[in-house]
Amino acid sequence: MAAVTFPMTSKGPWIYNAHIPKISPHAITSAHAPLYPDGKETGLFITEALHPFNIFKAAGFEVDLVSETGTYQPDWLSQTKDWLPEGDRKVWEDHSSEFRSKLDKLLKPSDFNWKNYGLFFASAGHASLIDYLDAKGLQRLASEIYASNKGILSAVCHGGAIFPGILDPGTKNSVIAGKRVTGFTTKGEEEGVLDTIKSWNRPTIEASAASCGAQYVSPLGPWDSFAITDGRLVTDANPASAHKTAEEVVKAFDAL
Repeated sequence: MAAVTFPMTSKGPWIYNAHIPKISPHAITSAHAPLYPDGKETGLFITEALHPFNIFKAAGFEVDLVSETGTYQPDWLSQTKDWLPEGDRKVWEDHSSEFRSKLDKLLKPSDFNWKNYGLFFASAGHASLIDYLDAKGLQRLASEIYASNKGILSAVCHGGAIFPGILDPGTKNSVIAGKRVTGFTTKGEEEGVLDTIKSWNRPTIEASAASCGAQYVSPLGPWDSFAITDGRLVTDANPASAHKTAEEVVKAFDAL
């Protein structure tokens, strides 16, 4: 469908794919906690937010960054050379870049009117297991965009931790009930962090999906690029899938 551009607002142009706003709140975890050697902490996994941000912007979306508390902390591992390529690092370290400047001035859910948005995307990091489950503001925003505005709902890696609280207004069940989803595998958690997750009293993504009545589909390996689209729901399995997932989100949005 052809896009229609409406007049500028305080948050930029309203761009519609037919009747659905081509604007996205991009959820960021507010949590942080020791996870790595020497007490180094998990938080926002940078590329799981940055790569989709870039894809969405290139596809003509306006993207606003939001966390439950308006704060965030970057994941230690995601800042290391193996996980943050040079091009991504330049954007991350440039406080004048659109991505970093929006991170530095994070919004809260109360700053949003769900009627103005057509996509809710949950970025991740292990820390999202901690706060997304109880992030009522983000959950309400996602529920309204998906169920009431008939927009797209997407989560990368551990971002699916938010799904139990995103409810269908009619059934009061999670919107992923009966859907096919993926997310970071329990097998991957067993590579050194499962006991820490248990100490947080939080379920794995597989267990969380099962509790919602969803069908969890696993990639062949924990780190293989893998994404699933089920109607207006798009999920992926790990950081390597973030780019692919964002492309699948754009396809799903264009099909609305």
